[in-house]
Amino acid sequence: MSRPDPGTARGEGGSITIWMATASLAMTIMVGLAVDLGGQVHAQQRAHDLAGQAARAGGQSLEAAPAVEGQAARLDAIAAKRAAEHYLTASAVEGTVAIVGGDILTVEVTDTYHPRFLNLLGIGQLRVSGNASARLVRSLGGAER
Repeated sequence: MSRPDPGTARGEGGSITIWMATASLAMTIMVGLAVDLGGQVHAQQRAHDLAGQAARAGGQSLEAAPAVEGQAARLDAIAAKRAAEHYLTASAVEGTVAIVGGDILTVEVTDTYHPRFLNLLGIGQLRVSGNASARLVRSLGGAER
């Protein structure tokens, strides 16, 4: 059996261990970033979805008398705003509700994402927001009127 020459192996002992430790740390950081950035995207999508749902909830509040009489359908501004705000409160998010032109209800939602790994680096809450609008449309036979 031949033995390795002690002169050629000198200085290389443990070098693979340092490389593996460095590579493992880098991979852990990359996985942590992927988890937190994915979580932030999910929170952003949730904020947008909640804005859309609140806009739909408020958009169902019509002024009944003009709609029944065949006149232009209009939102009941107070009831629509209250319904959208109630939806946001029930969803535990902050937001604003505005009515534009009597037939468009706009909702803006703001929320926060609490990172799991970035928190270790001193990055706390990340703000996310979403917005949506619901427009009241009157149609007859599939055609907007």
